[in-house]
Amino acid sequence: MVTHPSVEPGVLGAPLRRQFDAFLDEHRAALHDSLNGLTEEQARRSLVSSRTTLLGLLKHAVFVEKVWFDEAITCRPREEIGIPATPDESFVLDDGDTIASVQRAHRQACEESRRAVAALGPDDVVHGNRRGPLPLRWVYLHTLRELAQHCGHADILREQILDSAERPG
Repeated sequence: MVTHPSVEPGVLGAPLRRQFDAFLDEHRAALHDSLNGLTEEQARRSLVSSRTTLLGLLKHAVFVEKVWFDEAITCRPREEIGIPATPDESFVLDDGDTIASVQRAHRQACEESRRAVAALGPDDVVHGNRRGPLPLRWVYLHTLRELAQHCGHADILREQILDSAERPG
């Protein structure tokens, strides 16, 4: 069952930052949970011509968290953070990547993101992105847009995977 904390009464009238956090956490959880109940093979199954797989989407979401809530805020380079140089590379799965390991990395990255912005407000400016200085509200909106798009990808991939599992070979 999908929950939508963003429409709870306490969020509807809340300050902007609380609303941003609720929407972001809702999308983080939806993408994280898209792997629940799948086998390792299903999570790695390639159904499109790109590198996009369900497991790869969540691994990419770890990259997204670190780009926008580490690199953009701390100004540390990607190499120091330990993430790929490009978004495309962030979809590449290693032999050691499992549902459990990538979900764990995602939960950890989200917690680190929350800590990184805890003392910041929506109008605070971050300086570590290649676009130049950006207000935190833009970072939130950009990240929400990206996660929402990837949640849609995950919904479709998961539906295809589960549909193929139900049909006899």
